[in-house]
Amino acid sequence: MDCQRRPIGAAKHKEYMMQIRSTLLLAPVFSFGLAGQVAAQDTVTADTVLATVNGDEITAGQLLLIRAQLPQQYQQVPPDALFSGLLDQVIQQTLLAQQVDSPDPQTKAALKNEERAVLASAALEDVVSAAVTDEAIQQKYDEAYADAEPTKEYSASHILVETEEEAADLKTQLDEGADFAELARENSTGPSGPNGGELGWFSEGMMVPEFEQAVMAMAPGQVSDPIETQFGWHVIKLTETRMADAPTLEEVRGELAGQIQQEAVEAHLNELTDGSEIDRATAEEIDPSFLTAGDLFDE
Repeated sequence: MDCQRRPIGAAKHKEYMMQIRSTLLLAPVFSFGLAGQVAAQDTVTADTVLATVNGDEITAGQLLLIRAQLPQQYQQVPPDALFSGLLDQVIQQTLLAQQVDSPDPQTKAALKNEERAVLASAALEDVVSAAVTDEAIQQKYDEAYADAEPTKEYSASHILVETEEEAADLKTQLDEGADFAELARENSTGPSGPNGGELGWFSEGMMVPEFEQAVMAMAPGQVSDPIETQFGWHVIKLTETRMADAPTLEEVRGELAGQIQQEAVEAHLNELTDGSEIDRATAEEIDPSFLTAGDLFDE
């Protein structure tokens, strides 16, 4: 049994559980006898038994969740091509799991971690669903953007090098008529170099202070003197500026939903924590070095 497999996240878990609760495709129900005969029914549900292994049942819901955890390259494989292989795998896992009468301490801890994580994800489903509504998103949008003034945005390019001398030499070449994009492609050590140094549009607060201050003091078309930041030395060209209106609701819906979800989860956890009796060890009481002790379970 793969006790180390990570549980699916809350959003994905909700999606899978919704699929399980609904009636699935008109696939057959399989009952396995000694001869492996197949009997068909009209529908499959999460509780449909696909196989029994020494009395232990394997259900369609279990197989669905295992399929959902397959690597991405298998997600597009048709169900009829996956079914037998997946079921064989779970049967084999069940056979192996049945050989363990008393799990060792490490296995018990792994199983407990798995159970805790899955149950925690399930508990968050209702919290997130109740919080992230169209009304809540609209309210969040109004709070952030209803009275927002147009903001100034900047489009700039830069050439990033290691030393001031290199930056000064590049500035001299630019003053003499060299092409900025070509010099950026040839010399810039930053990720924008292959794109001619273009950084796209950005607004106040998105760049490191020294870079931002230089850009905000420039006029479109101007090239800066060498500017030092934590990343090295820059030569910057301000291409143009514009006044941007607040984004539409649809443009920021995902971002706002994420904020609401995070706030709801934090509030719920704080409420649970405040209402619970929790005794916990401190680093002064327990030596944290056990976290790197690979032989902890061997003691």
